[in-house]
Amino acid sequence: MDKTDSSRTDIVRHNRFRYQIDNPAEPDGTIVILLHGSGGNETTLLPFARPVWPHSVLIGIRGRLVQAGETRWYRKITPTLFDQSDIAHESQAFFAFLNALADEQGYDLSRATFVGYSNGANLLAVVMMQHPDLVRRAILMRSMPVLNRMPAGNLHGIKVLTISGKRDTLYSPYAQELSSLLQERGATIESHMTDGNHLTGDEDQTIIRRWLAAQNPDKFTSVRKKQR
Repeated sequence: MDKTDSSRTDIVRHNRFRYQIDNPAEPDGTIVILLHGSGGNETTLLPFARPVWPHSVLIGIRGRLVQAGETRWYRKITPTLFDQSDIAHESQAFFAFLNALADEQGYDLSRATFVGYSNGANLLAVVMMQHPDLVRRAILMRSMPVLNRMPAGNLHGIKVLTISGKRDTLYSPYAQELSSLLQERGATIESHMTDGNHLTGDEDQTIIRRWLAAQNPDKFTSVRKKQR
């Protein structure tokens, strides 16, 4: 049964992560994990991702929290201030869920590309730092640091693409801070600023395609260490 937060009548937390798997006609063995933004769900990023990854299995995942009718990955206090303990709790829950799903479906997460947008990108950055063995390649769109003290995981060998919008007055001021945090921890970062706002579009897809063309997933480590 889904639970209502005892201190917040506007918050409901689902017991499980809902997801949708979209299989391509001609799979190449790669996977793309999609984390939506605020108000989205497991299907929101599928139309954006399919043209970019025509041969990958796409896995859209929905955040467990509903706050004031809006689906989210963790509790919001203000548009740029978030519940610190809830972020830590939900990132651990997501990590456990994804490992279980990979075991059940036989997915090799070392060949996965993780794609997060806004609220989903923010959670993904935390998961990546908390569990550096999970993510080998990540795309963060319209993201920002959300923990007061971001985890100090060793991100050497992890490739990250960040994309911000020049007219995104809410999040773009934080773009460099997040990129610097990831780089300080050893990740290989490529950062881009589109002419757009907080919404994603064709320019984001073009940037992602160019970045992917320079990558070779077969060079990534094939060993996935499980952390339970």
